[in-house]
Amino acid sequence: MSDPTTDPTLDRLLRHMAWANAALIARLTELPVDTLSLASPRNEWTVVMILDHLVSAAGRYAARLEAGPRPERAASPATTAGLAELAADCASYDARIRSHAATPDGPAGYADETSGLPARSTVVGQAIHHATEHRAQIAAALATNGVNAIDLDALDLWAYGDAEGLGA
Repeated sequence: MSDPTTDPTLDRLLRHMAWANAALIARLTELPVDTLSLASPRNEWTVVMILDHLVSAAGRYAARLEAGPRPERAASPATTAGLAELAADCASYDARIRSHAATPDGPAGYADETSGLPARSTVVGQAIHHATEHRAQIAAALATNGVNAIDLDALDLWAYGDAEGLGA
């Protein structure tokens, strides 16, 4: 895939984010569907709720970068079909974020916003950090329930480098 950004470091971070998100969802599809309803102690957000939030937020970041309308999204069901839908949506949103990362920095916002807009670079950075945070939350929710299925070291930038064939 060609580099849509002029900054190779940023482009690698965005490619890693998309790869790690896809790898996480792929691993979740291998687990029994009831694991999607697990949550960390004293947290009402289940694995599938966190994942749906991660994906829908990616859609909102892409919409901000495009100055499009604020998207609405219904929660995906905790099913294999729901995971497939989330995987497809996530891949699309991650690609849209990456394609807009090359745009010169300036305000980024929804079509109905007129003031207090964040910088485009802030939105791109937040997209990367947000996805990382919620992948870790999902791994923790599973692990605290005895399901050690998500190895975050297998989703890090070094693992991505190995998968990409470029090394760390």
